Amino acid sequence: MSGSALWRLRVYVRPYRGQMVAMVLTAMAGLSAQIVVPLVTKSVIDGPVARHERGALLPMVGLVLVLGVVDCSLAFIRRWIQASASNGIEQSIRNDLYAHLQRLPVAFHDQWQSGQLLSRAMSDLSTIRRFLGFGLVFLFVNVATFFLVIALLFRMHALLALLAASSVLPIGWLCFRFERAYIEVARVRQDQEGDLTTVVEEAATGIRVIKAFGRARLAEDQFAVRATALRGSGLRSAYLKARFWALLDLVPTLTLGAVLVGGAVAVERGSLTIGGLVAFVTLLLLLVWPVEALGFILATGQEAETAARRVYEVLDTEPAVADRPGARTIERVEGRVRFESVGFRYATGGAVLRDIELELAPGETVALVGATGSGKTTLTSLLPRLYDVSAGRVTVDGVDVRDFALSSLRRHVGVAFEDPILFSASVRENLLLGRPDASDADLERAIETAQAGFVHDLPWGLDTRVGEQGLTLSGGQRQRLALARAVVGEPSVLVLDDPLSALDVHTEALVEEALARVLAGTTALVVVHRPSTVALADRVAFLADGRIAATGTHSELLERVPAYRAVLAQEAEASRLKEAG
Repeated sequence: MSGSALWRLRVYVRPYRGQMVAMVLTAMAGLSAQIVVPLVTKSVIDGPVARHERGALLPMVGLVLVLGVVDCSLAFIRRWIQASASNGIEQSIRNDLYAHLQRLPVAFHDQWQSGQLLSRAMSDLSTIRRFLGFGLVFLFVNVATFFLVIALLFRMHALLALLAASSVLPIGWLCFRFERAYIEVARVRQDQEGDLTTVVEEAATGIRVIKAFGRARLAEDQFAVRATALRGSGLRSAYLKARFWALLDLVPTLTLGAVLVGGAVAVERGSLTIGGLVAFVTLLLLLVWPVEALGFILATGQEAETAARRVYEVLDTEPAVADRPGARTIERVEGRVRFESVGFRYATGGAVLRDIELELAPGETVALVGATGSGKTTLTSLLPRLYDVSAGRVTVDGVDVRDFALSSLRRHVGVAFEDPILFSASVRENLLLGRPDASDADLERAIETAQAGFVHDLPWGLDTRVGEQGLTLSGGQRQRLALARAVVGEPSVLVLDDPLSALDVHTEALVEEALARVLAGTTALVVVHRPSTVALADRVAFLADGRIAATGTHSELLERVPAYRAVLAQEAEASRLKEAG
């Protein structure tokens, strides 16, 4: 049950060893108090009751009451320690899991469903918490209870104790059968929970699209299919647990019946007193709960093992984009960028970029133009190391970007994406992602550059929360804030992936005018779709079929590259239709 994945979690349990030991000790102390009660009962029946000594009853009744209060107090202490330790362990694992997710490259997140990651960070860790906080402790306590009670029973009557101890054989066989069947069902069920979480998450983030196309019924059907599958595995899980627990309950019941018969014979023969029989049966009843709880502990243990495996599937993934040993910290960047024989291929497909040769001089702005799917966004992602090249290298000031510390590289390389993502936070907090130590004056300059002055008209200005993904703002507003976030840090190198696509013509002209001033001293690689944005560039690189097909000024390429003219004509028509719509 405690397979390798659960065993590996010991690193998170280690800081809480003292609390775990305290939980076991308080549970054992409570058990001791419970065990003493049947022994006192035996003394009462065989002593004061048998001899009709009423006066001797009161001290013994008082002792039972004291033992009951002690047991309750210890249960309270144990549960309080349990909550503190188990929640602390869960928090530690969740913190490490989240931090690791931040270190994993974009390629990892491209391949994993967000719902699967969310279910691992939430429901799987809750399952692990329940087992470590309850199941693991009581697995030890219940085993100790069984052997301690059996030892006491042997002192009272060996043959009856042997009969009681023999119940461990069918219990062991049932546990073996259950474990083999349940672990497979537990894995399927937890994977299906991740799939269902993905459906819910996608429906929540894409609710506008679903409503706009009137596809609510389709979304409901997709949800229903996965919910039905989860229900089926849940019922299978419930069936296995119900059958196991029912059979598990049957064993102590049959054992108790056999002991009562045997005990009555022993009393008749004089080898056991009536008080001894009552104490024997009472002690035997103390084994009923540990046996019944064994079913819950085993089920929780299997679920926790599966959950731990799912968590380690993420934690064991090595970041493909990470700091090399001895990675440099950049103090100052001149801004000379080179793509040297760069090639790139995604893990799931063929080559996207091949033999890219491109150089940007310090302070130069190069526009990247190409048809949809030509690899423009992929190329720009290589500079801040959102992906690493498959061949060749990208250099800044003659140094391979893979030799720089990631945090340092990304502090000097600003990025604004075509699809602007804002977080459920204030405008100020979103802007400060680009430069946490930026002053109010820095923020105002960035806001002015991006023509994002609308933020001052929001209810609480820069402290207004923009809502999840910034959906309380228009597409143009989100894009302007994303641009402001990119320039607020005054990066030496700026990567802009079609940063003006959601702006109207008037706003675009104002942003371009302000942006031109910013780009004057910054090395910039700008993905361009709108022909008007090409004016920002000193030079244009035309990307076709994963290669740089031509470079030159806008006028030069218009004159000598027909494919370049065709792409710009298509983009111009698309922009015209968008404005008309």
